[in-house]
Amino acid sequence: MNILKFIETFADESAMRSTGSRRDSFMQFGNIGKTLAIASIPFGLSSLANKALAKDITATPATPIGALQFALTLEYLEDEFYAMALDHGVIPASENGGRDLKVFQQIAAHESSHVKFLIAGLGGTASANFVPKPTFDFTVGGAFDPFNDYPTFLALAQAFEDTGVRAYKGQAGNLISTPDLLTAALQIHSVEARHASEVRRIRGLKGWISGNERGAGMPPETQAVYNGEELTIQAGYNTATLFGAAAGSEAYDEPLTTQQVVDIANLFIV
Repeated sequence: MNILKFIETFADESAMRSTGSRRDSFMQFGNIGKTLAIASIPFGLSSLANKALAKDITATPATPIGALQFALTLEYLEDEFYAMALDHGVIPASENGGRDLKVFQQIAAHESSHVKFLIAGLGGTASANFVPKPTFDFTVGGAFDPFNDYPTFLALAQAFEDTGVRAYKGQAGNLISTPDLLTAALQIHSVEARHASEVRRIRGLKGWISGNERGAGMPPETQAVYNGEELTIQAGYNTATLFGAAAGSEAYDEPLTTQQVVDIANLFIV
């Protein structure tokens, strides 16, 4: 697939295609958030969640608003990571004929849109449900150098995107009572899956996770992203029976719990 075709497919959501439709989506989503703020949040719960997310993140309440707050923090992380990478110029403009840079510019645009979308869903920055962006350290105290070393940048990009896919799936149960929010989350989830697949292919891997393998060149600290993906039992059926353990595990992504994602994300939060 050439880059123009890829980008066209990548940005196929109407909210990404036109300013008007994106603004309408933000307004509609924001109205949902304001309604939930009144109807769904027990007294005092939103302020507790705000305090919990002020520095290191902790498991947010298992409510629709808690799920959005949690998702927003993850989108903050990805948005800042790609923005900093582009600012530092770590992605070689000549890599794969310039294709890598164009792909990550598109991913960065998506993540920025996701942040705005979720903030609108929480009622805006003035809302009691809004959570501010944490301070990130993508070097983890100097252990990594993602903005000066392209392979390290790619490794962390893969870890973040694979985490995002599994994290959104893990929040589905907290959104099941609010179909509009669940739909919005699934729309973001599908784009995160495309990000993950493309980053993995740039790194020369399959576009999906196989077993619990993190892939060549991935730091051991990222193994938590992949633990549990080796499962082959789905709805009581062993998918490895006909297709083998590798294909059986590759066919399904397993959800990450809120706490599992918190443990991963907190590595990068000051």
